[in-house]
Amino acid sequence: MSVIQRHNTKLAGTGPTAMVFAHGFGCDQNMWRFVAPAFEDGFRTILFDYVGAGGSDVSAYDPEKYASLNGYADDVVDLCRSLDVRSGIFVGHSVSAMVGVLASKKAPELFDSLVMVCPSPRYINDADYEGGFSEAQIQELLDFLDSNHMGWSQAMAPVIMGNPGRPELGEELTNSFCRTDPDIAKRFARTTFLSDNRADLADVKVRCLVIQCSEDVIAPQSVGEYVHRNLPESEMALIDATGHCPNLSAPEQTIAAIKTFLRGQ
Repeated sequence: MSVIQRHNTKLAGTGPTAMVFAHGFGCDQNMWRFVAPAFEDGFRTILFDYVGAGGSDVSAYDPEKYASLNGYADDVVDLCRSLDVRSGIFVGHSVSAMVGVLASKKAPELFDSLVMVCPSPRYINDADYEGGFSEAQIQELLDFLDSNHMGWSQAMAPVIMGNPGRPELGEELTNSFCRTDPDIAKRFARTTFLSDNRADLADVKVRCLVIQCSEDVIAPQSVGEYVHRNLPESEMALIDATGHCPNLSAPEQTIAAIKTFLRGQ
């Protein structure tokens, strides 16, 4: 199976520049369905599923490889090279923002811009760094997931989505979490919530946009501001949206922030 097939890759658009959309933990490319089409007129859009997610080839999942975000970044590099991406735009949601940082370092020719939607380089508080969670809270979260994948999904998805007045959004995220293989979900959660990519930010050589929601329990505003401060060349767009998934809950604002950023190139 080719790398393109392995990641259930979907191509659209006719523009000369590639725009790669990468989903977050417990999700798949479907989470971009309200955002990606807005860019098809001017860009070649690429949507894909990480191995273990959505319609990817689950048999290709390697626990050792994917114990680090570098494993996911290697897949992004392989996929983009197979699609002849050069000087493209990487749009990463949540943990994929840091995957994009790592992929950009591994293969500088791939991307001229990184768009980070609700990024966090580290979820655990550390000295003068406020990540949003204590180490004990993250461990409790992971233990809950280990013991009850379904219960964790039903409890956490609405909190992560953060739009109690629109319960259908929390339900969609719950269903997405529940569709993920429990063992893969547990491993990806550990890879995500125990990662620390703060030191990688200073090495980013391309323009970056940090899209931060005004209320986000997973990646609070202080985290977005930290990412913005520590990237050599970045802009920050604070959008009036709640929750950690503005690609679903506030797609128009997400699209507008990206388009404003791209017009400044």
